[in-house]
Amino acid sequence: MKKLFLTLSLLAGLAFFNACTTDVELYADYKDIPIIYGLLDASQDTNFIRINRAFSGSNDHPINAADVALIADSSNYPDKLRAYIVEYSQGYGGHYQPTGYTLELDTITIHDKEEGVFYSPNQTVYWTNQPLHVSTNVAKYKYKLFVHKGNDTITAETNLVGGEDFKIITSMLGFMADENDFTSKVKFTLADNAAFYDVKMVFYYRESINGGPLTDKQVVYSFGVKSVDDLFQESERVYYVNYGMNTLFNLLEDAIGGDTVINENQPNVYRYFEDKPMKIFVSAGGDELYNYIQINSQTGYAQTVPDYTNINGGYGVFSSRINLVKEVSISSVAQSGLYGKPWGFVEQ
Repeated sequence: MKKLFLTLSLLAGLAFFNACTTDVELYADYKDIPIIYGLLDASQDTNFIRINRAFSGSNDHPINAADVALIADSSNYPDKLRAYIVEYSQGYGGHYQPTGYTLELDTITIHDKEEGVFYSPNQTVYWTNQPLHVSTNVAKYKYKLFVHKGNDTITAETNLVGGEDFKIITSMLGFMADENDFTSKVKFTLADNAAFYDVKMVFYYRESINGGPLTDKQVVYSFGVKSVDDLFQESERVYYVNYGMNTLFNLLEDAIGGDTVINENQPNVYRYFEDKPMKIFVSAGGDELYNYIQINSQTGYAQTVPDYTNINGGYGVFSSRINLVKEVSISSVAQSGLYGKPWGFVEQ
C-alpha cells in the first residue's frame, strides 16, 4: 500500500473494481446489487456518497464490462433512492443511541467528468451539506447510513475520524543544503478513531525564466501511508514522522536540474518564495477504509467480489477521514542555502 487518494476521485476509482475485467460472469441470473462508497469528512462543507448498482448480466449471457461501464443506466439507479445518515452518540456503558439528528442525502449530477472506462461526461452522486459533529472529551459520535431500495434497506456505519485535539504541532521546517545525515520531525496529535495517517510536505515557489512571467511551482515530499504503529511517539498524544534535513534541496535538484543562474549579472532565472513557503498536510482515515485498502489490495481489485466490505446488503466501503493543512516557515539556514547559486532564489 503505497498511496492513498482521499478525494471524490477515489470514490469513482474504487467503484471501478466491478469493471476491471473484460468479461464478467455473475454468480447467478441478474440481481440488483448495491455498490456504495462514502468517506465522511468533518473538515468539508459538503460530503459526497456514491450509490450505484452492479452491472447486469447472467451466466448464460455474460457482459463485456468495459462496454457496459460506458452506459450510465447500467450503474445508476433509474430513480432517486431514499438515503440518509443518522447520528449516534455514546452514552452510559459505552452504548450508542440516536441523537435525533438526521442528515438527508440529495442527488447532484457532476458534469464534464473526464473521459475514461467508467462512463462520462455525467455522474450522479448523493450529497449533504449538513455539518458533522466531531468527537470531544465529553461526546463521542458515530454515523449510520440507510439506503432504502424497494423493500430492502442497505446499511453501514462508521465512527467519525477527527476530534477537537487533532492538530499539526510543527510550525517550522529545518533543511540544510550540504550533504548530511541529520533528521528532523513533522509532529502532530492523533485523531480520534484514526487507523492510519498520510503525511506530506509541499514547498511552493515562483519562477521567471529569461524575463518571462512568474509561474507557480512546487515540490512535494510524501511520507507515505502509515498506521499508528508506524509512527514515532514523543509524548502521550504527540506523534511524529522523520525526514532528512537535505530533503528540500534533493527535491529541488530533481525539479530544477541545471536550469539555474548563468552568471551574477545576467541571470536567466529568478525564483522567489514567501515568508511561509511550505505546507504540511496530514490526512487521517478510519478503520473501515484501512481494512478495505489493506485486505482488498492483497487479493486485487479485479476480483468480482471484494474480500472486505462493511456495507450490509451490498458491497463497497463507508468510512471516515479528515484532512489538516498548516502553512509553515523554513529555517534561516534553509533560506540562506536557497539564495544565489546554484538555486537561483532571490530575496523580494
